[in-house]
Amino acid sequence: MTIDYDPSRTALYAPERHETLFEAGRSFTPVQWAIEAARLAYFRAEASEDEHRRLADALARAGFGAPTLIRHEGTHSFALAALHADGTALIAFRGTQPDEIRDIATNMQAHQVDWPESGGRVHAGFARSARMLMPAVLEWLRDGEGAGRRALILTGHSLGGALATLTATVLPPTQLVTLGAPRVGNTAFVGALAGIDMLRLVDGCDIVTQLPPAFSLYAHAGPTTYISCDGQAMHNPDVGFIESDRAQGRARYVIDHAWKPGAVLLRDLADHAPINYARAYFEVSGALP
Repeated sequence: MTIDYDPSRTALYAPERHETLFEAGRSFTPVQWAIEAARLAYFRAEASEDEHRRLADALARAGFGAPTLIRHEGTHSFALAALHADGTALIAFRGTQPDEIRDIATNMQAHQVDWPESGGRVHAGFARSARMLMPAVLEWLRDGEGAGRRALILTGHSLGGALATLTATVLPPTQLVTLGAPRVGNTAFVGALAGIDMLRLVDGCDIVTQLPPAFSLYAHAGPTTYISCDGQAMHNPDVGFIESDRAQGRARYVIDHAWKPGAVLLRDLADHAPINYARAYFEVSGALP
């Protein structure tokens, strides 16, 4: 069965409360690995053994080994790294946690700084967080389970997508998958990503994908894979279609969801929830909890 659209505040602000979409005994594509791993990165595995086991179990259902947690306390940056049985290394960067002031501070540092790692100028907060995680990421790929990889997937949702994008200019992946990611840098920075296989997902009205605004010298990397307001993924549709779809989606949201207890008031925010990205790529055998 398909995954229903989820307008709840829980889906947006606490995506870790939903159980994994991975099911033991089923096969998943690398894109599905990346999309669900971007959501699993919100599991607070660093906070307790129970949550760590919950994360490990979720990844094991898709054929991955035990995860390595990569953290930087000062910036609150976080990523999980795991190796699949087929030799694919997967690194998923965590997005913004609304209850964490260090994440908010990172997002607010929107002035641009040089990114000599590949060229161009990028968001200062994103750059600092990416650089703080980079040594541990490199160590895992050089000396850890990732050393024997045959492929590398980088992924992340929101802020995590920005960190994955920056990392991709230093460690070119086999594939880069971002969900609801903001713009990261200027056109010179975007040019450094031209040769990378990139899937940049934009769900309907998701406001985060429209930030920082383009007139502030920021540009998006890669073409848009747009998820329509009825949950269909399409590659690089024209701007007219997107604007029309968003207008219709916002109108339907007011009628169907905005007034209900526990719902996010605006579709522009509700569409940012990771589960509303996953619904375009997953079917599940039963209802989500």
